[in-house]
Amino acid sequence: MNSIPVSPEDPVNMALLSVAEDRIDGFRRHPFHAIARQSGLELPVVLERLKAMKKAGVVRRIRQTLLATKLAQGALVAWDIPEERLHDAFDWLMHEDPFTGHVVLRTTDAPTPGSNFRLWTTLKVPVGCNTLEGHCSVLSRHIGAREFVLLPARGIFALGVGHMRRRSLKPGDKTPEPAAMEETRHASLTPEEWRVLLVLKEELLDEEITEEPWERRAASLGMTTEHFCSIAEKLDHQKVIGRFATFLEHMQQKVSDGPVTRYNGLFHWTVPEGMEARAGAECGRHICMTHCYWRTGGAPFAGAQIMGVVHGMEKDIVLVHKNAIDAHLEACGIPVLHTAVFWSIRSEIKPSEISPDIYAAWLAQMA
Repeated sequence: MNSIPVSPEDPVNMALLSVAEDRIDGFRRHPFHAIARQSGLELPVVLERLKAMKKAGVVRRIRQTLLATKLAQGALVAWDIPEERLHDAFDWLMHEDPFTGHVVLRTTDAPTPGSNFRLWTTLKVPVGCNTLEGHCSVLSRHIGAREFVLLPARGIFALGVGHMRRRSLKPGDKTPEPAAMEETRHASLTPEEWRVLLVLKEELLDEEITEEPWERRAASLGMTTEHFCSIAEKLDHQKVIGRFATFLEHMQQKVSDGPVTRYNGLFHWTVPEGMEARAGAECGRHICMTHCYWRTGGAPFAGAQIMGVVHGMEKDIVLVHKNAIDAHLEACGIPVLHTAVFWSIRSEIKPSEISPDIYAAWLAQMA
C-alpha cells in the first residue's frame, strides 16, 4: 500500500479526485464503477488509490451524502461568544452536538458588520423534534453564547466541493447559464425508508470500498442488496439523496506537498430587496464557489442575503475570484449595497445527524 502514490498532485490521483469529489450525483448501485468511467481509470486503480489516500489521511471520508434540507430544518448559525471561550465552544459543538455539522472559527481583515460573530456552524434539527431557536438555546447554555443569529437557506444555488477541479479555474469562470435556485422543502419518509437512509449516509469503511459497497449495509438491515438499492433509488427520486462523494482533508497538511487548500472565504453580499434570487443565480454560476445560498442576515450583517464560500491556496487569489463576482454583479445591473469576507482560521466537518429517535435521546440527556 505504501508504494501507491497518495499525493493529490499525482496526475492519476488528480484525475480520480476531480471526479470523486463532486461529479457522482444521486444514488448509484455501483458508484466506484461510475467514478472509473468518468475518470477514464480502471476500476481496480480507483479502488486501490482511494483506499491508499484514505489510509494516508489525504481523503477524510467517502460517503453517500443526503440533501438534508429535505429531511430536517436547517440553518447556518453565527455565534457571538467571549474570546476566551471560543475554542472550548468549538470543541464542545464538535463532540457533544451530533446535529451540528461544520464548525468554523472565522475572522475578518477589518471590523465589519457581524465581525463579532466569530464561531459559525451548520445545524440540522429533525422535523417535529424542536425548533432551530429551541435547539440553539440549549446549545447556548453549554457554550456560553452571548447571542446567536439563525441564517436558514431560502434558496440554494451551489452546493459542492471539487477543490481539485477548482484549483485550475480562472477568475470569472462561470457556467453558460445562471444557476438554478433549489428551494428547501421537506420530504415525508416511511419507517423503512428512514432505516435505509440512516444506514446509507454513514461513511464507508475501508472494507466497503469495493465493487459492491452496499452489500454490508443491506445485510445489516436484513435486506437483500436488490431491495436495499431499490429503496435508495426511490429516495433519490424524492430528491433527498445528494452526491456520492470523496471528501479531502482540505484544511490540514497531511502530505509533504501540503494541503489541498489553505484559505476559506465566506462571502456576504447585500443587494436591493427583490433581486435576491437573481443575484444568487449570478453568484452561484461562478464555478469557484463551493456553496452559494440565499439567506437572511438581518441587521447584524448589514442585511446580507447572498452568502457563499470559495476555497483557495492563496488568499489574494480567493479575493481576485470575489472581485470577479463583484464585477459580474455590477455588469448585470445588480447593485452591491454591502459586502464582506469572513476568513476561516479553524475548521472541522462532520455529518449532521438527522434521526428523530437520536434527537429525542440527545435532548433528554441535555435537559
